[in-house]
Amino acid sequence: MQYPRVTFLKLGGSLITDKDQPETALIEQINGLLSQIAEWRSDNPSDWLLLGHGSGSFGHHAAAQYGTRQGVRCREDALGYQRVWYSARKLNQIIIEQAQSLNLPLMSFPPSACITTDNHEIKGWNLQPLIQSFHLGLIPLVYGDVVSDLTLGGTILSTEELFIYLARSIRPDRILIAGKVEGVYADFPDNQHLLPHISDHSDSSEFLNGSASQDVTGGMVTKVQLMQALCREFSGISVQIFSAVSPGALRLALDGSATGTTIN
Repeated sequence: MQYPRVTFLKLGGSLITDKDQPETALIEQINGLLSQIAEWRSDNPSDWLLLGHGSGSFGHHAAAQYGTRQGVRCREDALGYQRVWYSARKLNQIIIEQAQSLNLPLMSFPPSACITTDNHEIKGWNLQPLIQSFHLGLIPLVYGDVVSDLTLGGTILSTEELFIYLARSIRPDRILIAGKVEGVYADFPDNQHLLPHISDHSDSSEFLNGSASQDVTGGMVTKVQLMQALCREFSGISVQIFSAVSPGALRLALDGSATGTTIN
């Protein structure tokens, strides 16, 4: 099936929350980002946009406390699983409410309600409702969330893991990962040498470390390695990791400005 130009955009948890303060959303920042998306969408009405967001301080603190990524095997684990779900859902609802005030038509597809995994690998996800939302002129919204797992009982999937699965059915032309840092640095955490380009075969483990804040799904090293794997699987897809903190930076990236680090 032929699709219009498709963009997957992730708003990173570090960009929309204070990751060091539990359940602290950066409302002004979120409004600014959504406003840029609304303006771009108005100028590009035929494009398809899939929006994703990280959980930041709404999910990672609880997930780290209960070890939810590693599995759900007892009653205490189950209570932690529910707490992570509730926390991630609160941030998702904040984003939906802010978007609604801007007449930005988001429709959320919570992974916890529709995905089954087996040892972190997605085995079941009915994508027809999500794809139909594109045809209706809406913007589907996914996010890092807990999911039922056949082997582990339950686990957590990151937005990047969702993007990879979705890319196999909805081939995006590009994936934009907006965060707080300017891109991928060769010398993290000193952050003096930005890498403008990483190939899909580069050994990223030589220069990458994890996130500076709590991130139970692996931080920057995991993001880069997942995106490298995606670029190897599908030639022609480009991934851009960049900072969207400055006013207008997200709009520039949506318009095609090559800021930050590109993986292809």
